Amino acid sequence: MRSITVLSGGIGGARFLQGLLHALDTGRLPGVERDAVVTVVTNTADDLWVHGLKVCPDLDTVMYTLGDGIDPERGWGRREETWSVREELAAYGVEPTWFGLGDRDVATHLVRTQMLEAGYPLSAVTTALCRRWLEPVHGDRVRLLPMTDDRVETHVAVADPDSPSGTRVVHFQEYWIRMRAEVPAETVVCVGLDQSSPAPGVVEALTDADLVLVPPSNPVVSIGTVLGVPGVREALRATAAPVVGLSPIVGGQHVRGMARQLLTSIGVEVSAAGVGLHYGARSQGGLLDGWLVDSGDADAVPALEAAGLRAAAVPLMMTSPGATADMAAAALDLVAP
Repeated sequence: MRSITVLSGGIGGARFLQGLLHALDTGRLPGVERDAVVTVVTNTADDLWVHGLKVCPDLDTVMYTLGDGIDPERGWGRREETWSVREELAAYGVEPTWFGLGDRDVATHLVRTQMLEAGYPLSAVTTALCRRWLEPVHGDRVRLLPMTDDRVETHVAVADPDSPSGTRVVHFQEYWIRMRAEVPAETVVCVGLDQSSPAPGVVEALTDADLVLVPPSNPVVSIGTVLGVPGVREALRATAAPVVGLSPIVGGQHVRGMARQLLTSIGVEVSAAGVGLHYGARSQGGLLDGWLVDSGDADAVPALEAAGLRAAAVPLMMTSPGATADMAAAALDLVAP
């Protein structure tokens, strides 16, 4: 194997990618060349415009993480960040005050916005940004692709007794950051998703891959949005590569984020089996060949296998690059001949 494609959200996907690259570096993936190319197809439905700047949270989190510029404690934003711009904007009373742009991070958004306004598509802008972050560390071994060049934004409907309809719709980032996902999500709406097209290279990254991995990112607003781009599901079903996913649900709860709230909003059981069955087996018209669950969810394996999925229970907590490398190796073992 010389080509691996990963569908990714932000923090969870980025940490999985760290482990995957560690597994390649240490030879933990039998049958996979150590210099195999890893292509990352990243969610862009979390993107938003803030203070006139185009912000791509998941793209930046993956880019900074793999480029060794991420704040390791927060898992997002730049290391050794300062916040003078945010403080000055707050002093002017400029909204939104709940979304903070770090001083170092602002430079990335300024470059991206200038290039977009000059007519470059997001995929070309991302390639340009990665010349600083990924090429010095990984050479041409890692490619970062946005899922689409088109504008797609995830919005969440929540109850609002003061609204005539009884419902208010907020951008996903507001739901996550300002509201802390503490109120139930009634509906998730991805504006523009149905009319979007895969970014250049996305379909080929799936159809030409030797292995496709779906890390433990949010099934609704990370992986779900990538799969919602017209043509992506079809490419995933058509690829000759095995497709393996890893459960983001451990012991009936998400490890990080808000998968529980959002799975509930689309009627999917919040369990390792529930998410695996939601993606479904390719042999039954779904998307996956294999599905890994945590060791504590081993009782889910029979139901998954009965639904046509190869399944196994292994430790799925990404406590270190080594532990995550073991997860990647287990994913490969699951579909090995």
